[in-house]
Amino acid sequence: MAPHEELRMQEKLNRQSRLIKEGRRKFLKALGEELPELQLMVEKLESNPSKEAIQYLYEKFHTMKGSAPIFELNGIGQLAEQLLERWDMPQPSADKHQLIEETKQLLAALVIEYEQCSKQWDMQEADVLDMPAASIGRSRLLVIDDDDVLRAYLKRRLEADGYTVMEAADVDTGKKMIREYSFDLIILDLIMSPRSGYELFEFLKDDPTFKWLPLIVLSGSSNINDKVQCFYLGADDFVTKPFHYEELSARLYSMLERNKYFEQMAFRDPLTGAYNRRFLEQYIRTELQRIVRYPSPLIVCLLDIDHFKQINDSFGHAAGDLVLQGLANLLQNHLRITDLVARFGGEEFIVVMPATTLQEGMKVIQNVLERVRTTAVARDEKQDYFVTFSAGIAEWHSDLSIPKWLQEADEAMYSSKLKGRNQISAAVPIPLDDETALSNSVYGKQLLIADDDPFVRSLLVRNLEHLFVRIWQVTDGEEALRTLETERIDVCILDVELPKLSAETLLQQWRGGGHQTADESKPDTRFILMSAKHKKAKMKRIIHPGKDASMSKPFAIVELEVIVNQMLGRLPGTLDGK
Repeated sequence: MAPHEELRMQEKLNRQSRLIKEGRRKFLKALGEELPELQLMVEKLESNPSKEAIQYLYEKFHTMKGSAPIFELNGIGQLAEQLLERWDMPQPSADKHQLIEETKQLLAALVIEYEQCSKQWDMQEADVLDMPAASIGRSRLLVIDDDDVLRAYLKRRLEADGYTVMEAADVDTGKKMIREYSFDLIILDLIMSPRSGYELFEFLKDDPTFKWLPLIVLSGSSNINDKVQCFYLGADDFVTKPFHYEELSARLYSMLERNKYFEQMAFRDPLTGAYNRRFLEQYIRTELQRIVRYPSPLIVCLLDIDHFKQINDSFGHAAGDLVLQGLANLLQNHLRITDLVARFGGEEFIVVMPATTLQEGMKVIQNVLERVRTTAVARDEKQDYFVTFSAGIAEWHSDLSIPKWLQEADEAMYSSKLKGRNQISAAVPIPLDDETALSNSVYGKQLLIADDDPFVRSLLVRNLEHLFVRIWQVTDGEEALRTLETERIDVCILDVELPKLSAETLLQQWRGGGHQTADESKPDTRFILMSAKHKKAKMKRIIHPGKDASMSKPFAIVELEVIVNQMLGRLPGTLDGK
């Protein structure tokens, strides 16, 4: 294709994309205004049905069904189609109450889908410099090169391919931008002035936050030693100047796609394809935040395959894996669009059902269980495999912490096992202890981060918020002490060199004048002290061995997460004070 034809084709595609985005924006705005009217109309139909109201609903659902997929809003289109089927000339003999209830349920699902689509659109419309690239659906790249002409060329071509591109003319500027923004990939010129690209390798390698960031090196040198050294230092690819843009683009695309795949795998169970526990935790937190703004019921169901060990013992673990895959597939295919399925561990699965009452949830899971009883969930060359499951269902209410809520579902599931398996039980509310009752929120535990470095605080919040803890942030020692005195803090991550009040002085005051004699009338707060490596001896001097811990900066997030979970009592193990 000639260059001018390629440019014309690109312009056409860009124009089509702009038109679809503009249409999507207008559609979502109109839908947001119509949803309350639709819900009010359905309420009125219960007491005063009329042909005009039915016709109004039919026309709205018909328009929604046809328009939503055009603007790539397929979830809204599917729900509109289900609503249309119910209101397309309803028969006089139809159960009016059942029709209204089904419509309410589908409208509740439509509200959830609308909120998710609107949130995604809001993120796309926001200034891309203020949010992580992973959240806006397009990759953000950083080009570091002291050649102004080449840098401008790469920026223009990459942006034409749909990427968000930021640029830096030297290594120091590049380091600053990496600290301030989130990137999906870095393109780095190796030979620059005054500092060479080699300096960036050490910067990335020394920081656990950046060490896995994909890096493509550009260099005018074809020396094999340079290439080998770059790969040993952490480069993912090496491109020699002069290069064909198409080759660089293909390498870049392949690398981003592979990383995207790895990210998706991080949230999926590799055996069953269901969501994994990490994604489940984030999803539940998001749903609980949603129902604070838009109150509605929320159900969680924990189910466990009956006699699964016998399958492994009798037919082998390969057969057991087939059964797990088969049940996960059946759940995903026969639950509702709005329900989420996750593998909780072993032969246990969790189903989260938004906008669903306890009675409705029981009915949904009972229908699935009846299908499982009569359908082979897996087969191999030898035989078909039939299973059943035991399930427990619990409804969220505001005086529960998330661990207590899941415990209710687990207790109900265990009750189903005791009663003979192959059945579903609803949870009996568990009495709350004083600590949970005091919090009266979705969070069972509280975490305090005391650090005057905004980048460290942001890094900690971003990587620990999925642990279902309420996170407090302070910037100096005096504010940290006040927070410890006024709030029930379970774990405190404390920088050693805080302004106004050092960590050592803070701990002495908190523990009543000596760090070996804690005031038992205060909460049993656990401390994680953080500082540079040369402060390690000082940290060891002021912590309680076996109770507190210390970490040197830069620290490994995975290690920190394990320590926090141990201090919260969610993981086995003891602390050695390291």
